[in-house]
Amino acid sequence: MKIKKKKRKKYNLRLAMWGYLMILPVLLGLTIFFIIPFFQNIFYSFTDLNSFGVWNPVGFDNYKELFKDENFYLSLRNTLKYTIITVPISVLISMSIANLLNKNIKGVGIYRTLYFLPAVTMPAAVAMIWKWIYNGQYGLLNQFIMLFGGEPRAWIADNDTALLCIIVVGIWMSLGMNIVYFLAGMQSIPKQYYEAAKLDGASEIKQFFTITVPLVAPTLVFVLTTSMISSLQVFDIVFMMITKTSPALKSTQTIVYLFYQSAIDFGRKGYGAAIATILFIIIMILTFLQLKIQRKWVGGIEN
Repeated sequence: MKIKKKKRKKYNLRLAMWGYLMILPVLLGLTIFFIIPFFQNIFYSFTDLNSFGVWNPVGFDNYKELFKDENFYLSLRNTLKYTIITVPISVLISMSIANLLNKNIKGVGIYRTLYFLPAVTMPAAVAMIWKWIYNGQYGLLNQFIMLFGGEPRAWIADNDTALLCIIVVGIWMSLGMNIVYFLAGMQSIPKQYYEAAKLDGASEIKQFFTITVPLVAPTLVFVLTTSMISSLQVFDIVFMMITKTSPALKSTQTIVYLFYQSAIDFGRKGYGAAIATILFIIIMILTFLQLKIQRKWVGGIEN
């Protein structure tokens, strides 16, 4: 019996060694590109690190300055406004489209490809195309408005419309992956449930709310969480669509854009690290609250 136990221990040790060896590349990648930079960022947030790599400890001075900075609160307001509008609308639209694509309709493969295109298109290319559409002089949007006797407008140079234009682009870009997630969740639902509901005389709308939504609830939680995190980190479309000299820069500037501006444009990397650390804390708090609320909601739906 003792010999068998020793052999089993050796066998388990060998399996464990192979397991660690298999995940070693991933662990190295996470450590080098994520874990080490994460702690470096926190450390540099307590310094006055500049573009030349020179730093001196400054304690909480960066955080004190940050909480007195009007640009920080303006960027936070813009980011939260973008997130609050973009996430619910994109999730509702993508879930509705996924439900339609889950039906047996002609050319469903073509529609799925078309709706997935935003997910595989480079954000820079998407931003440039939408920038052309919104152009105040020769943009397609103004050309369409002028057909009906309307007046052209500098959409992304106007403080009243610039953020709204960014939100529209953000919603359009997020649809592709969200549709794929919802479609995968819907296709895992057994068809017998729908067949039984049809026999009971349930309409398609009733089937959607009584069968589809409850069974796709875990996918919905995942999409809501990832959409919220990516929205709070929005940067690329703002950077590509709004120039540094634009009069609408203040009304569209996000927290990540403020980080880029402080760390890259002004060379204040220590201050930029403080901005990134505060953003991380905000994302963690909001994600924790969201998951806590959604768990209760999902549990209530499933019950």
